[in-house]
Amino acid sequence: MLAEQVDGAIGVDTHRDTLAAAAVSPIGAVLASTGSPANARGYQQLLDFAQQHVPGRRCWALEGTGSYGAGLAAFLDAAGESVIEVCRPKRPAIRGGRKTDMLDAVRAAREALATEHLIHPRRCGEREALRVVLATRQSAVLASTAAINLLKALIISAPDELRVELRGMKSKDQVAHCAKLRDRPPQSIEHRMTVRALRSAGQRIEALCSEAKALELELPALVRTVAPELLVLQGIGPISAAQILISWSHSGRFRSEAAFAAFAGVAPIPASSGLTNRHRINHSGDRQLNRALHTITLIRIRLDPITRAYVARRISEGKTARDAQRCLKRAICRQLFKLLERGDQPTRQINADDLLTRLIEA
Repeated sequence: MLAEQVDGAIGVDTHRDTLAAAAVSPIGAVLASTGSPANARGYQQLLDFAQQHVPGRRCWALEGTGSYGAGLAAFLDAAGESVIEVCRPKRPAIRGGRKTDMLDAVRAAREALATEHLIHPRRCGEREALRVVLATRQSAVLASTAAINLLKALIISAPDELRVELRGMKSKDQVAHCAKLRDRPPQSIEHRMTVRALRSAGQRIEALCSEAKALELELPALVRTVAPELLVLQGIGPISAAQILISWSHSGRFRSEAAFAAFAGVAPIPASSGLTNRHRINHSGDRQLNRALHTITLIRIRLDPITRAYVARRISEGKTARDAQRCLKRAICRQLFKLLERGDQPTRQINADDLLTRLIEA
């Protein structure tokens, strides 16, 4: 446990404007507590507080390292401090359990000291640049889908003249046609307002699609700055590669390849009982990373003969097609982890066919 490795922990409950911190000994005793503003001056105050009350080996237990605690986590990482991410601390189950920011900070520190598997915060820099671009693109894609659904609904309930005009067109042509519709003064008020709504929806769709495309074009260059070897592998495009790097973050964050597979939701969970010996699918973990691995799996099954032979061999061993696909997804996760973890070693030419062959034969 972490309590055996440090002289104390600093638990921090993060908020938009304030930070509450508590210094806790390895046995869980509260040494001191303090509060500070959530800015650069406050970060330095917390560091001075930690150096005063836990001068030896210490760790920081932070809530929300990806949101309100991101600034503090980056500051502490730059200062060489050991930072651990904790989930929302468990509060007493009894009715009327107390709750304050300082109590949450104490609970965060105690939870970190008692845990066996530590969670290291994700890095900033190139990884954060990928995250914000990919998240903004995904938001544009979702908004575009909602706008397309709105356009289709407007066409269904539109006056007969408009429906006849748009009937038989493909979706892309409907969007372009609606975006160029002009006002029609001689028509009824319903007709004129429907034309205006269709034009607004069509122009919105075109703008969102252009925005998503422009953001997608930023991803290849960002991926190449972190792990260019990912784009060499078959089935991995800029979007999947970006999601893999966002979830993985940096070398050493995961203690093992099995931990990375469990985080990705591709490590099967034992579900045996009596004479039945089986595993079930893992529905937890990072679902966006799982989605990226699923996309890579489908592409390789469709395009790569070695992968198809692997799936056929698994099916001949008695597995179902879905079980064979899960085995392949687990093997791809193993390959990606090994590739990413050795990224700090001297760069050498990556042969995609050689990697795939070793993956299938493993």
